[in-house]
Amino acid sequence: MYISDVVTQRPGARPGNHERVVELLRTRGPLTRAEIARLLDVSRATVSNVVGALYQDGLIVENGGPGPGGPPKQGRPGTLLTLNPAAGAVVGIDFGHTHIRVIVADLAHTVLTEQLRPLDRDHDARDSLRIAATLARDALAAAGVKQSKVIGVGAGLPGPVNTLTGTVGSSSIAPSWVGLRPAEELGALLGLPVIVDNVGNLGALAEVTWGAGQGAQVAVYIKLGTGVGAGFVLGGRLFRGSCGTAAEFGHMTVDPSGRICRCGNRGCLETYVSLPALLDQLRARHGTELAAGDLIRHAVAGDRACVRVLTDAGHRLGTAIAVLGNLVNPDRVIIGGELAAAYELLLPPLRSALLRDALPFAGAQVTVCKGQLGDRAVALGSVVTVLHATARLADRARAVAAASR
Repeated sequence: MYISDVVTQRPGARPGNHERVVELLRTRGPLTRAEIARLLDVSRATVSNVVGALYQDGLIVENGGPGPGGPPKQGRPGTLLTLNPAAGAVVGIDFGHTHIRVIVADLAHTVLTEQLRPLDRDHDARDSLRIAATLARDALAAAGVKQSKVIGVGAGLPGPVNTLTGTVGSSSIAPSWVGLRPAEELGALLGLPVIVDNVGNLGALAEVTWGAGQGAQVAVYIKLGTGVGAGFVLGGRLFRGSCGTAAEFGHMTVDPSGRICRCGNRGCLETYVSLPALLDQLRARHGTELAAGDLIRHAVAGDRACVRVLTDAGHRLGTAIAVLGNLVNPDRVIIGGELAAAYELLLPPLRSALLRDALPFAGAQVTVCKGQLGDRAVALGSVVTVLHATARLADRARAVAAASR
């Protein structure tokens, strides 16, 4: 049995108090019973009962450990409670265009180990899934975590995943992925529940949970690299659209007469601001071996051509972000991906175009910032998306605790 590609609640359903307490501890860290009661607007007696049950399940601990007196007592309201790091682990996988990154983290969000494998750009999807399964087993072994203690696996793909069917529905990544149901295939290889989502969504989740998006009401994460992805977090929740393909920011048409994009449309933003598009403009001056790091280094050193392509990219991005400013009114826009290393060069033209093209009150309130999680953002977001499945977390933790006895 596998967790569906995206865990959602039934219309009209409300999470139970157990799940709400787990969610609070997951997102806010250690809390007292009084704080939990206040944040959930329930009685302290209710919190005490829930805490006792979660302690028996092995899902929470008191003051970082189970204390000498058994389960947490109602008469100790000031004691901090936290998720039990030993209650389970999560595997996060980032399927990049040219790499696979695997991390193992505990329930306290601590990364225990990491594995990285380069890939050919036109890699075969099923080969990538098999490599990821091998890396995941190696990472669990390196972390000393038994498979029976794994709550679930999260994985990010650089393309839209249809949440109604679980299939990859676009050739914007390697064609061999199209039509696959990667959650099922990877789950069968690992024998574990798997959640799959778009890399932009997962990067957004990670930055809002751990990075530059903390505290934002409406956050937009933009991943600039081989492609251009995005994720929207509205009121603390990902916005995926009706079938999971929202936030395809890179395929916004910015020039109807522009170049043909790899998605098949013409004049997409990605054809102007992705890393391959920028490097392609510099081939005549810098040759075919120019890489992202070279582009940024030359620009910092004052190379006019490199400065120009980054300035132009910043203007294009700012105009596109202005559209988002008018539509979803974000208070935080986070720049991630490989080109985030050029943030200081991109920001002035980006900000200028944003203020020029957005409605004044929409553009002025947007804080544009650089992502804090770097290359790990998608893998960390894969961990978060599993921990978001709080309705399943307690059940899985019970199974983990039972298997450990």
